[in-house]
Amino acid sequence: MSEVYANRRSRLRDHFNAAGTAAALVTRPANVRYLAAAAPHGAVLLLGSQEDLLVCSGPPEDRPFEGRPDDTLRVHVLPAHGGADPAVTAAGLAQGQGADSLAVEEHHLTVGRHRAIAAAAPALRLGDVGGAVEQLRIVKDEEEISCLRIGAEIADQALGELLESILVGRTERHLALELERRLVDHGADGPAFPTSVATGPHSGRRGHRPTDRRVEEGDFLSVCLGATYRGYRCEIGRTFVIGTSPADWQIQLYDLVFSAQRAGREALAPGAAYRDVDRAARHVLDSAGYAEALPPLTGHGVGLEIDEDPQLAPAAMGKLDACVPVTVEPGVHLPGRGGVRIDDTLVVRPEADGGPELLTITTKELLAL
Repeated sequence: MSEVYANRRSRLRDHFNAAGTAAALVTRPANVRYLAAAAPHGAVLLLGSQEDLLVCSGPPEDRPFEGRPDDTLRVHVLPAHGGADPAVTAAGLAQGQGADSLAVEEHHLTVGRHRAIAAAAPALRLGDVGGAVEQLRIVKDEEEISCLRIGAEIADQALGELLESILVGRTERHLALELERRLVDHGADGPAFPTSVATGPHSGRRGHRPTDRRVEEGDFLSVCLGATYRGYRCEIGRTFVIGTSPADWQIQLYDLVFSAQRAGREALAPGAAYRDVDRAARHVLDSAGYAEALPPLTGHGVGLEIDEDPQLAPAAMGKLDACVPVTVEPGVHLPGRGGVRIDDTLVVRPEADGGPELLTITTKELLAL
């Protein structure tokens, strides 16, 4: 794996060297993880003009799920209880290596931290590395996809077990906590994001925070959860009906959202524009008169963060590549009545390889539980 991390750092170095910068400082935690493997909380990565360094407030510790930093990197540990900022220290180390310029992640640094870096290394000309690491992270290698696949299997297992239990009378909050416990029981590092369980009039809301509302007969129940496995995060969302045959309006709404989700999934292909994938799903719902009830995007990338590039949205610029994992998650929420969300994690694959690879396989049939 050291070769993988070294290659990632080399690609980033090519980027900032081409822009005329001698060194770079990576501070965003997910980006540090991508370039250096597991790292202590608050660690930063210096891609120096002479040597790359992982600068930490404390020594790396073995983590059962995450491992240790790339062993080809030298680790610079700050003195205990000194209170020094690893980013500020790293800037001083870059200056000490003879660099005349340093690209930083301005989108992650606070103004105060940026000023402290400039004060600590006045000989450095500070620039911006921009979203270069995030762009590198979009296309995943097969090891990364394998972690996502295992996370999806864990999420499917947790959701499947919940559906076999008695649900009527239990609260949204209790069900969400149970799902998160089951994720860990099946081998997840933890939930990929706060689990959403929404019942009755709450159902279909994107990012709904569970409440003490109890599940009732005839409710729509929408669930959105995800597992983190070795740092990689996936997502699944499903909607069900509780305890009885679905009402006509529930069947119609579900079938409509299912059709929109299928259209979005079928649009995933290398070379497809982000906005065209969004349009494929959105058109189905727009045509049925639900334009005002739609979320701002149809899906997004997943990986070391649950919401990363690309964004599948109406104004999104760019085109999909192979080996890009994304969600497709259209939904409709009708105030006072509830709604439907269907959410899958897939990996973009060319048609010759079978088309998009579905990672989350829990049934999308409208079940009455």
